[in-house]
Amino acid sequence: MPPAGTGGSKKLASRHITMITLGGIIGASLFVGSGNVIRNVGPAALVSYLIGGILVFLAMRMLGEMAAARPTTGSFMEYARVGLGDWAAYFVGWLYWYFWVGVIAFEAVVSGSILHGWVPAVPEWVFSIAMMLIFTITNLVSVRSFGEVEFWLASIKVVAIVVFLGVGVLFALGFWPGGSFSLPNLWEHGGFAPNGVWPVIAGVAIVIFSYFGTEIAVMAAAEAEDPAKGVRQATTTVIWRILLFFVGAVFLIVVVVPWNELPDPQVEGPFVHVFTLYGIPAAGAIMSAVTLTAVCSVLNSGLYSAARMFAALADKGYAPAIVAKRSRNGVPIAAVIASTLGGYAAVIVNFAAPESGIFDFIMNSAGLVALFVYAFIALTQIRMRQRMTKEEVAGLELKMWLHPWLGILVIAAVVAIVVIMVVSGEGTRTQVWTSLVSVAVLAVFWPAVRKRLARVRADRATAERAE
Repeated sequence: MPPAGTGGSKKLASRHITMITLGGIIGASLFVGSGNVIRNVGPAALVSYLIGGILVFLAMRMLGEMAAARPTTGSFMEYARVGLGDWAAYFVGWLYWYFWVGVIAFEAVVSGSILHGWVPAVPEWVFSIAMMLIFTITNLVSVRSFGEVEFWLASIKVVAIVVFLGVGVLFALGFWPGGSFSLPNLWEHGGFAPNGVWPVIAGVAIVIFSYFGTEIAVMAAAEAEDPAKGVRQATTTVIWRILLFFVGAVFLIVVVVPWNELPDPQVEGPFVHVFTLYGIPAAGAIMSAVTLTAVCSVLNSGLYSAARMFAALADKGYAPAIVAKRSRNGVPIAAVIASTLGGYAAVIVNFAAPESGIFDFIMNSAGLVALFVYAFIALTQIRMRQRMTKEEVAGLELKMWLHPWLGILVIAAVVAIVVIMVVSGEGTRTQVWTSLVSVAVLAVFWPAVRKRLARVRADRATAERAE
């Protein structure tokens, strides 16, 4: 059933779901961050992206099995509640919301930096606050306005990737001006894995976060005109999106440019560098604009995700009831505003007191949320399938393969990635410990929330008996 309160109009159309599905995971982590992975791993970064993509695909398939049978906003939080209990829903819901509040602030800061580079006379913080306001309004108007803005922002990203891939194939085969057959770049500069196998495995821990956001399409599908169709569309196409946009793009970068000649992404992003080699006029300016649209897209969809999860938390009693209130168009207004307040606060702290380290703590402490979510999805799907009858399993529109072994594989992979993050270096180790601090804070408040839930449910049961 559609989520309560979403309203009967202004829902997302099929084209919105299609473009959110296509462009939802394309962000600055691909346009810029892929350069760091390639410089550390070499051409074998392909394997890192492929392994990470497979894990995400399996998690999405499990989420799709649950969502196709029961589309709902809050998606995996609600499934965690049904499958594992209130404690699981409480932790995964709040962690997910916290993650996106941090991302909202981060993307606002990045967009401010890009715009400041275009108009140096205006301070970065002014642009950051302005971008926050624009997308706050976009999300407050209606879910349809969110979908429309995301449709066009995602379209720009998708077009840029398609052009990059199309020209790149011609360039790598020598059919583009200035190009030559360059496939040997995969192995000629120190080998396919010049730094050994370990960096390839450690690279998975980095790229896994590039894919986070794929689940937004499943959440949005719950507010679509045809939720079941939207869920099938979002989950069944994720693998080729990963292979085409991420693995395909990284493949062309390491083929066109020797991995050890790729510039520092802080100086020049890999896409800018390759577009320049293609001979595309004003490649830097074009990719700067594309990166800005990618950042805005993540800001827009991140605010949508944070607000829907916050409202879902309130619906189930894990957050104040006022947060669950929706407008006639189905927009959780209080949840949208509350989610942006955290973003505004983080942006202000970053510019007013950058030396305080608070902004860095927020970003680091949200670092493991993607892995937590994937582990909860796997655990929940395994538990919910165990409770089904043979007839119910046979009637599933989407079904996870090799149950429960692939789910167990995802959980084992999550544990392995966390271990890798602990032993890899100070940066990833900090993410682990600060993320655990966030979990510990939630654990402190859980007893009070549990008591409140018990009281509310007891009052509700008493009222029902009185009727």
